Amino acid sequence: MTETAISIKDRFLELGIEVPIEDIEERLDKLANKFKVPMDEAKRSVVNYFLKEHDIARSDFYTSQDYGESPVVNVADITEDGKWVSVKGKIVQLWDNDHESISQVGLIGDESGTIKFTKWARDDFPDVEVDKCYLFSNVVSKEWNGKIEVSLNKNSSIEKIDEDIDVGTSTVNFTGAMVDIQSGSGLIKRCPECNRSLTKGACTDHGKVEGVYDLRIKAIMDNGVVTQEALLNREITEMVTGITLDDAIAMAADALDQAVVLDLIKNKLVSRYYTVTGPRLDRYILVDSIEQESQVDSALIDSLLAEVEVA
Repeated sequence: MTETAISIKDRFLELGIEVPIEDIEERLDKLANKFKVPMDEAKRSVVNYFLKEHDIARSDFYTSQDYGESPVVNVADITEDGKWVSVKGKIVQLWDNDHESISQVGLIGDESGTIKFTKWARDDFPDVEVDKCYLFSNVVSKEWNGKIEVSLNKNSSIEKIDEDIDVGTSTVNFTGAMVDIQSGSGLIKRCPECNRSLTKGACTDHGKVEGVYDLRIKAIMDNGVVTQEALLNREITEMVTGITLDDAIAMAADALDQAVVLDLIKNKLVSRYYTVTGPRLDRYILVDSIEQESQVDSALIDSLLAEVEVA
C-alpha cells in the first residue's frame, strides 16, 4: 500500500501538484481494508478523487504506457469510460465548432458503427478530412451525457491510411412534426478547403476565404414522445422545398440578406408532418428521403409548436 501511495504522489508531483501521502494512504486503507476493494480498483478510485479535486484531466494523469500498447478496437466495442484504445476508421462528419480550445470535432466510423471524437487545439495534430481514413492511436474513451466518445491527447497520434473503410450505420425511419429549423440552415457558404460552413465569412481553420454556396436544413422533429434532429443536404432540401440553390442565391441577392431563404423554408416546412429515412449518426438522422404525411393531428402539432416557443 505504501508503494502504491508513493507512486500516486510522485505522478501528481510530475504534474506540479503536491498531495500529502498521508491523505493518499488514508483513502487507500479505507477502500482496501475496510471495504475490501481490490487494490487496483482502490488506486483508480483514489487517483480519480484527487484528479477531480485539482481539476486535472484524466488523460493528463495517465499515459498510454499505463495500459501498454493501445489495441485497435471496433467502434462498437468502445463501451467503457477511461479506456485507452486505438481506432481505425473513416471520417464521416465534421461539425461546426465555435470553441477555441477544440481544433476539430466530428464522427469517425468503421464497419461496426460511428463514434464522436474531439481533437484539441493545444495538441499539434494534422487536420482530418471527411471521407478520408485514419488511424487514431492511443485515444481515451470518455462518457458525456450518457454517450461514449473518444478524445485525443498528447500521447495520441493521427496517421492517414490508404484504405477504403465501409462505415456501418443503422437506417431508421422517424415520423413527426417539423417544429423548428435551426440557425445555420438555408443558404450557407462553405470553406472550399475543408467544406465547413463559414461564420461571418471565415473558416475556423483557414480564416477568411471565398466561400462556396450550399443549401441545407438542420431540423428538429417531434412525434409527441421524443424529439429528433435531422440534417437535410442540398439535394433533399431542394426537393422538399422546391427552392434550388440558384433560386436561393438570387433571392438573397435581391433582398441583400441570406436570411430571406431561411424564412421562406420555415414557412414551407414548419408545422407540417413528415417521415424521414436515413442513417442515424450520433444525434442526427442524415436524411436520404423525406415524405410529407397527409393525415396529421393538428391539435398535436399546435401543442408541439407551443412547447418549442415556451422553450
